[in-house]
Amino acid sequence: MRKPLLSLVAALALTACATTPMGPAAPPPPPANAPVAIPANIAAALSDPARPSADMVRDELRLPAETLAFAGVKPGAKVADLIPGGGYFTRIFSKAVGPRGHVYAYVPDELTKLAKREPAVKAIAADPNYKNVSVILNTLPSFAAPEKLDLVFTAQNYHDMHDKFMGPADLSVVNRQVFKALKPGGVYLVLDHVAEAGSGLRDTETLHRIDPAAVKQEVTAAGFIFEGESRILRDSADKHTLSVFDPSIRGKTDQFIYKFRKPAAGR
Repeated sequence: MRKPLLSLVAALALTACATTPMGPAAPPPPPANAPVAIPANIAAALSDPARPSADMVRDELRLPAETLAFAGVKPGAKVADLIPGGGYFTRIFSKAVGPRGHVYAYVPDELTKLAKREPAVKAIAADPNYKNVSVILNTLPSFAAPEKLDLVFTAQNYHDMHDKFMGPADLSVVNRQVFKALKPGGVYLVLDHVAEAGSGLRDTETLHRIDPAAVKQEVTAAGFIFEGESRILRDSADKHTLSVFDPSIRGKTDQFIYKFRKPAAGR
């Protein structure tokens, strides 16, 4: 079972330490197994009785409460769940942002064409329990939302954007579209499977992994500021040599969570 490794406060403290050349030493981080404070809105979203039991079983490995706490999801927030899959996070976002917030489940046309069926997340948007969810169907490079967003979130899918079935998409265009869709100060959170350091985009189609350094380079090139990393899903037992679908490691891969922010003066 994964245990939270680093609180949001500790993550930001480490980032500040890395970028401040002089000054007093930062206080030591809390122990690796220190609990992460979970805001009430996120805790309530996890206990939503309308969530499928199959989703709740996955919480132990996916740590959605800690992930959303790191993202800073608040009541009233406007969120885009980019490539939502079956809607695991979509439902959680819906309850975490509440009736004053909204969740846009953005499903690229490229995926719908490949699947040859209606996106599963449409059923969530039609469920009265999730009235604040809307589905957007459009091409990946056309990413946009009807209003400015507080958060764009994508989980275990950034690597897919580089693959042939996605075009492949021009990530400089996609990330710039995400930048434009966010409010000044908005957050872009990328969670994905770790590839071998220095491998760049080599393993996106074969192992379904991506080098975190490649993600950081691409996203910051679009104008974002890298704000920090949560290590709650990091796992040193994963040697980065197997496909994420290999039965021996599926659901237990080493994963990074990178938080990027649109500058307050960004347009």
